[in-house]
Amino acid sequence: MLNDAKVRAAKPREKAYKLTDSNRLFLLVTPSGGKLWRWNYSYDGKQKGMSFGIYPMVALAAARAKRDEARAVLAEGRDPSVVKKLKIEANIEASRNTFERIAREWHTTSKPQWAAVHADDVIRSLDRDVFPSIGSLPVADLKPPKILEVLKAIEDRGSIETAKRVRQRISAVFVYAIAKGIAETDPAERLSAALKPLRRGRQPAITNLEQLRKMIDDAEGNYARPITRLALLFLALTAVRPNELRGARWDEFEDLDGTLPLWRIPATRMKGNLDRKEELDGDHLVPLSRSALRCCAPSGHSPEIASCFPEQPARASPDERECDRIFVEQGGLSWPSRSARLSRGFLDHHERMGRTQRQST
Repeated sequence: MLNDAKVRAAKPREKAYKLTDSNRLFLLVTPSGGKLWRWNYSYDGKQKGMSFGIYPMVALAAARAKRDEARAVLAEGRDPSVVKKLKIEANIEASRNTFERIAREWHTTSKPQWAAVHADDVIRSLDRDVFPSIGSLPVADLKPPKILEVLKAIEDRGSIETAKRVRQRISAVFVYAIAKGIAETDPAERLSAALKPLRRGRQPAITNLEQLRKMIDDAEGNYARPITRLALLFLALTAVRPNELRGARWDEFEDLDGTLPLWRIPATRMKGNLDRKEELDGDHLVPLSRSALRCCAPSGHSPEIASCFPEQPARASPDERECDRIFVEQGGLSWPSRSARLSRGFLDHHERMGRTQRQST
């Protein structure tokens, strides 16, 4: 058997020679002075060999450990050389399976189940907060401390809720990787306890009728375009979500001159997942009161503009930006008009309705 002293003392000769150890392990000494660990074995009636590395990078004890590991594989009826090759290929493939690659694959797979807005939000959060830190790392090599480092960086800028959402998305990526056999564990699964608690205060709400009237009066008393004031009033009279009102189109309104005026908001514009948006008969029906009708002008709106509340133009004047700020603060809405003709149609109809009501009383 060999020992460290014999291995160190081995000198090159004119021809390569072997220094044998136990169980067919040997050191091959080349004429150039190289010392290579080799092991011979029999598999399926054939003589084969394996290399365990170069001395002194691989010491005698390490070479014996590699030999014993290979013998254990051989005892299971597997070819150690094939097992070694497959392991190398698996390691190379694992290095290619970076977190960003698997996350984008997960996003593409999950995207059909989500609303477009949510799908964009998911990939945007990963692009912004995750990929720069761990996107290039193999997903199988990521551990909880590294994931926590990413989440703490989000918390440090004050985005407590975003950190929690990002943790959920990272965890979903790992669940996908586990299902594909790329990862074995989910390092983000139990990190929620290590994140800062999300302290939710009471949401501001007006529960007193007089206070509600005052809020509406204050909003209408501010300097703003007529369409902005009417949009805010329409929100109070219909209790829909701001995004649903902002995207309102004239073709969604029915029977405005009849006895049962109705606003039919398509399911595709409602909040919810893709199944909710594709639900049959899932439109949200909003009956319109006489007061709400005063905010609608079927005879006064511009026919070439489909939207009831057009978006703010890119080049808004300072006065328009100030109105935007005021109404966000007071009512959570702001839709300065991009069409004076449409604004005048709203205002004229509103004034006609008011005059008619005064004359009738």
